[in-house]
Amino acid sequence: MTPERRLKADVTNDALEVTTSLPPVAAFVITPSVHKSSLKPTLPNRESGFSFLVRNLSAQEDRFRGAFGILEKAIAARAFPGCALAVTLGGELVAHQAFGRFTYDPASPAVLTGSLFDLASLTKVVATTAMAMILYERGLLDLEAPFTAIIPEFAGAYADNDADNDNDARRREVTLRMLLAHSSGLPAYVKLFLRAKTRDELLQAAFATELSTEPGARAEYSDLGFIILGVALERLADESLDAFCQREIFGPLGMTHTTFNPSPPLKNSIPPTADDRAFPHRIVQGEVQDENASVMGGVAAHAGLFSTAEDLAIFAHAMLNGGHPILRLETVELFSRRESAPEGTSRALGWDTPSSPSQSGKHFSVRSFGHLGYTGTSLWIDAERQLSVILLTNRTWPDCQNEAIKKVRPAFHDAVLEALGEND
Repeated sequence: MTPERRLKADVTNDALEVTTSLPPVAAFVITPSVHKSSLKPTLPNRESGFSFLVRNLSAQEDRFRGAFGILEKAIAARAFPGCALAVTLGGELVAHQAFGRFTYDPASPAVLTGSLFDLASLTKVVATTAMAMILYERGLLDLEAPFTAIIPEFAGAYADNDADNDNDARRREVTLRMLLAHSSGLPAYVKLFLRAKTRDELLQAAFATELSTEPGARAEYSDLGFIILGVALERLADESLDAFCQREIFGPLGMTHTTFNPSPPLKNSIPPTADDRAFPHRIVQGEVQDENASVMGGVAAHAGLFSTAEDLAIFAHAMLNGGHPILRLETVELFSRRESAPEGTSRALGWDTPSSPSQSGKHFSVRSFGHLGYTGTSLWIDAERQLSVILLTNRTWPDCQNEAIKKVRPAFHDAVLEALGEND
């Protein structure tokens, strides 16, 4: 594995040692605690079947003093310039805070709880996997279907070169389940952006990428796998990824600050992710940091989504509420359950589960699932404890080299669960 691929894998994998949009429905918007103020009459009442994430932040400063201190010390040590976080427990938002600044410049704007962050690979679960779950429920996605049945280009990618027939045969064995579970045999990361200048060119290069292992033989976290999976989902839905997610996921959940390609007026509310003099030769702020996703126009299945800690708390609450109102409980359980193969994998369908050691720390239960993002973002959900923890940072500023987040993140998670008494 090249140093570039290793870095990409290290910060995205869980294991510590792996070096048109419709008006949003306010079903899951965070509302004031009912014992403090009444709900707005424009919102659906609880008898309608909706579940509200109630704001209960009065004790957060004392309760999470230790956890907040870890983040403040990390910022002082330049692990990342700034961060925003959210913690939910039992249907309540119990922590929602922000620390630091957009960059290490003292004159840089302060990060706010409403700041948008480049989610990087959290796109894989909040957008792509959620889309796959919805299509699965509707009978449009067969997990065991060969990928080539939907994207025949994948089988014919080697028609014009000297690859042998055995390689072509292996490609026909790749299923949608394998792509979701990162066991397709595709490599982890390839700099397709160096030779592709358009979305179509990049996708053709992705389809033509040679398998590095036998399909299903071992799990290897793969951006390439999700890039091509996204094309299959769009063909199954007959709709683009961003339009589908806005209508079917973000709108119904009231995730009003979640979007691909943020509009220019939002730029000032988004911390920059890199000062990249190699590609794309500018400060990256308000546009996706991932180079392959950038060539794809900012909308990709592996990266490109922007959101706030609060919106992700709403999404996590939906997952903890059995997927309602966008999914069924059985679907959430199926996709978040660790796969039995390949042997030793920590991967579920789209999601990851805690490995040993884990970026989730040492207290999340075996029923937990989550994901990391290259820019320093993470989302962990514990179904057993009805708990979720979101941490958003821009640890890639200014040059993507800082990996201190790998020590900060588990320590922060441990401190949160210990503060809640959820460390047994």
